[in-house]
Amino acid sequence: MSKTRIITLLTDFGLSDVYVGVMKGAIARINPELKIIDLTHEIPAQNIAAARFCLMNSVAYFPAETVHIAVVDPGVGSRRRCIAVQWANSFLVGPDNGLFSGVLSRGNAIAAVELTNSKYWRSAQPSATFHGRDIFAPAGAHLANGVALTDLGQSIDPKTLVQLQVPNYTQTATGIAGSIQYIDRFGNLITNIPNELVAGKNWSVAISNISHILSIPRGQTYSNTKPGDLIAIIGSDGWLEIAVNGGSAQSVLQLQIGDPVQINYPQINYT
Repeated sequence: MSKTRIITLLTDFGLSDVYVGVMKGAIARINPELKIIDLTHEIPAQNIAAARFCLMNSVAYFPAETVHIAVVDPGVGSRRRCIAVQWANSFLVGPDNGLFSGVLSRGNAIAAVELTNSKYWRSAQPSATFHGRDIFAPAGAHLANGVALTDLGQSIDPKTLVQLQVPNYTQTATGIAGSIQYIDRFGNLITNIPNELVAGKNWSVAISNISHILSIPRGQTYSNTKPGDLIAIIGSDGWLEIAVNGGSAQSVLQLQIGDPVQINYPQINYT
């Protein structure tokens, strides 16, 4: 094979078990020289929405033709499809359960296949509970090794790929109604409101906190407020986020994914 590509791994397997290690072993058996980069293995168990968010915000930082293997797969062994997708300048390998819909929302898939060719699996009789080891890791490794996407299985219409339904923001004359789409390990609350909608504008953040409306000041960095205080900032991933200087906004506010966030523009009094 003439091409050697980078592989990334994203799973909800954690690091206390051997699952990640044996996936890497399955890749190494095909080509031990392939470079593997761990995006994360700490996606909350079976949380496809969190995996969607993390992968969506990661792919742009990798070289062309990187192969992204992502396995958060509560439907493993069911009739859900095992797929590989060519997208922009990279490849996606994993279950067809909406995990890739965030990436695909930023550009259409070029081509997609169902991984039906067992020649590129670890075994023609894969485990019903560990497709990460037996199908996705080997298929991704062969793809990174230069095997053509169409050799991996039957072509499918990219329009048939599962789309994970996530809340969208709504713009109004007085602001933007959004929601929390991800919570990182620091307890930062990442909203679904893109930075470009609020950058350079005058705005404030309000959230419904149990029985009253809480207003949160804005800033440029976490340290623009006193330790322990809430702040709303333009986040590095491209989304407005709510944080606590030196603490956890999630712990303070007790918000969860899907809870509402309101951006308010100042009202102008013309009288």
